[in-house]
Amino acid sequence: MTFAEIGPIVTPVFGLIALGYGAAAVKLFASELGEALGEFVFSLPLPVLIFRTIAVAHFPDVSPWPLWGAYFCGVILAWGTGTLVARRVLGLSPAEGVIAGVSSSFSNTVMIGVPLIYTAFGDDGTVPLFLIISVHMPVMMTAGTIMSERAARLQDPDHQASSILHALKAVARNLATNPIVLGVVAGGLWRASGWPLEGSPRTIIDQMANAAVPCALFSLGMGLKRYGLFGQFPLAIMATTLKLVVMPLIVYVIASRLTNLPPLWVTVCTICAGLPSGVNSYLFAVRFNVGQAGASSAITLTSTLGVMSLIVWLNLLAG
Repeated sequence: MTFAEIGPIVTPVFGLIALGYGAAAVKLFASELGEALGEFVFSLPLPVLIFRTIAVAHFPDVSPWPLWGAYFCGVILAWGTGTLVARRVLGLSPAEGVIAGVSSSFSNTVMIGVPLIYTAFGDDGTVPLFLIISVHMPVMMTAGTIMSERAARLQDPDHQASSILHALKAVARNLATNPIVLGVVAGGLWRASGWPLEGSPRTIIDQMANAAVPCALFSLGMGLKRYGLFGQFPLAIMATTLKLVVMPLIVYVIASRLTNLPPLWVTVCTICAGLPSGVNSYLFAVRFNVGQAGASSAITLTSTLGVMSLIVWLNLLAG
């Protein structure tokens, strides 16, 4: 796949993000619109798109465990390196180290991953992507919460941190009502039932699912204007290097050399690992009131530089 062939895939994705950013920058719409649009996309079109894909897609006879193993090996190494560098080199606190690790490893699999993979590879590509998404959020949210609570205790012994059990219960409640998780579960149940998805219900589902890609990208662009670049550039550069270069390289080597995954699954797994940082890293920073500047900078910088890095990865992998 040449750069000329990759351009039409990547340009619309980041072009819509740029339009959203520009609309927010010139105040074409109220800032609340971006948040409302993002909430709409997260609550309906994206879960419907995930439901439709899982319900009707053809799943090859491939175990998901090698896919998950390759991806989360990259997560562990990127997270651990990001935390270690933040603590030992940049001199940040334990809590800030956790945020640095999350920013270096938490991919934006939904708002950027779904549109990009769907545009590049169609329904076949979204199958391994949604397998990753099905475990990505539960694993990352649980690990992030546990590590943040532990860091809060290390940093301040008198900190009234909630118990690990209480924190895990809160995560479980959030996941049980998370629209993305519900879309995965509903799609799996429908698939298991053997019922056809056709007629008017299929038309309605298709129309709702088709709204996911443009609305998600436009709302993300508006959100990036709000996050901005607030500082801690050394941390942002470190997280960007790990997220866009190191983590996908690790995942590619493991997936291609140590597993028997189909080539398309190796490609999707690697691209997913090389996606920009997800907004969840910023939400973690806000939740624990630490590291907001670094998380915000990492989100904006990875999303900006991700245009070129993803073009390079697509060119190398799809070739």
